[in-house]
Amino acid sequence: MKKVLIAVDYHPNATKVVKAGYDLAKTLNAKVCLLHVVMEFGYYNTQYPTFMGYDSISMGSNMNIHKDLLEVSDNYLTKISGYLEDPQVETHTEDGETSDTILDYAKKWNANIIVMGTHSHSVLEKLLMGNVAKKVLEHSHIPIYMVPIKNT
Repeated sequence: MKKVLIAVDYHPNATKVVKAGYDLAKTLNAKVCLLHVVMEFGYYNTQYPTFMGYDSISMGSNMNIHKDLLEVSDNYLTKISGYLEDPQVETHTEDGETSDTILDYAKKWNANIIVMGTHSHSVLEKLLMGNVAKKVLEHSHIPIYMVPIKNT
């Protein structure tokens, strides 16, 4: 195994996932890439017709918001990689549906293993949002190293 892709979110305990993945990579003498996925912004600005007297919610047309989100993500990854004190660690930001984007980037980067955290979401959150870790695990063609993270 020569390449370890670590999927990072904004969870307060994301550093635990990064540390576990980095330690694994160092044991394997592998390259490391930290990946953060920003969801596509387009659907946030969708206008729906008035329904039962209620108007749809619109965030307006600020074309810089998506660019700003990508920039914040890049800065976040740079800060996390700085804690590892390893100039060889790569960082990358992608946008799209999280689980699909993680899998697509793993393939593009030729990762040998994906490291990611598993959160203890409530049943309602899983029904509404899905479970990124579960989707990645179900559709991956390479090993997945899951790091359990409890919501705090």
